[in-house]
Amino acid sequence: MSEKLNVLVLGSGGREHAIIEACSRSLRLNKLFAIPGNPGIAAKAECFRLNAEDGAAVVDFCKEHAVDLVIVGPEAPLAAGVADVIRAAGVAVFGPSKAGAMLEASKEFSKNFMARHHVPTAKFFVCRTVDEAEKALAQFEPPYIVKASGLAAGKGVFVEPTLEGARSAVQQLLVEKKLGSAGDTLVIEEALPGRELSLMVITDTKDFRLLSTSQDHKRLKDGDEGPNTGGMGAYAPAPWVSDDLMTRALREVIEPSVAALRAEGLDYRGVLYVGLMIAPDGTPKVLEYNVRLGDPETEVLLPLFEGDWVDLCWHVAHGDLASFEWKKETQCSLCVICASGGYPTGKSAPAAISGLEAANAVEGVTVYHCGTAAQNGAVMATGGRVLCVSAVAPSLEQAKARAYEAVSKISFDGMQYRRDIGHQVFDK
Repeated sequence: MSEKLNVLVLGSGGREHAIIEACSRSLRLNKLFAIPGNPGIAAKAECFRLNAEDGAAVVDFCKEHAVDLVIVGPEAPLAAGVADVIRAAGVAVFGPSKAGAMLEASKEFSKNFMARHHVPTAKFFVCRTVDEAEKALAQFEPPYIVKASGLAAGKGVFVEPTLEGARSAVQQLLVEKKLGSAGDTLVIEEALPGRELSLMVITDTKDFRLLSTSQDHKRLKDGDEGPNTGGMGAYAPAPWVSDDLMTRALREVIEPSVAALRAEGLDYRGVLYVGLMIAPDGTPKVLEYNVRLGDPETEVLLPLFEGDWVDLCWHVAHGDLASFEWKKETQCSLCVICASGGYPTGKSAPAAISGLEAANAVEGVTVYHCGTAAQNGAVMATGGRVLCVSAVAPSLEQAKARAYEAVSKISFDGMQYRRDIGHQVFDK
């Protein structure tokens, strides 16, 4: 086994908690740190209250604690160029450069990138004024898709069944500045019929590998009703994804996307999240790129990953993915998000959480902390998405049963969750 590593994970959500858990299982791990972390992460890593978007502060921390490898969880530090600053200081980083992070930080850049490289996606228009938006909307039929171009923490996509609703979204973004500068530019695009599929591509731009297939549930309520959220649950693998579909996705989307990273000279060592819409005839089109692992997809994918996560990130950070031994997943996983009562439209008062120990005691279950804080010895619900209850089992049916058994043991004021995660598989 190669030398042991001191590893720093940037971020504070459920995705980062899952990354921390995966790192803690590594044979290559020496010490594990997190900036800023959360109460769940603190059980496995030493947490420090620093700003993860301050590259200079992170570099100073790396020098002080002899950090060998930094794994960047969320998109904001990547968009801020933190990976570039850390790499320039001689520390290995799993995460793309600021230039590569533009694929998520700017939907305008991302859609034009797809157009330049003939990656299949929805027809779109870039709009900076209400008049331009009106003209764009006139080109489409409902439902109307209005997206803020900038980073909006999962809140920048409006799927509106009526023209009036779409105009209201435009007004909120361009005039009322609901999302600040993130909504200064809009992407208005055609709605694509079909079912969504998330593909997490691990790449060093020379080579790539795929984590298991997964499917997220974006709508707040059962039956895919209610407003869009950052994700209310996920499952993996997606059994409806055939070999033929994967062959098409690889040939028509993934391979051209990775080739495009090379062609544009982007320093991209990390995850390219490809959100696909699979049309009824099997045609894959890209809904969006993200430049990091999805949340809550990470909370089902990493528990299934059968390799050494720290070793993988080390290989990718050094542009040597080709020599990493890849193992195929053999289990299934399903996760359920427990959200606050006001999510996703409003904030809720902090609330004490009970039942965490009992939930974690359910076979195959890990409860990941998404929006929590420690207060006077209690764990408090402080975020919109508060917890992610994830279960691993030999089948999706068993994983679902375990996850919901664990959810039933958790409570906090206003807690809401979907009861139909995986319905695409089970409702047949």
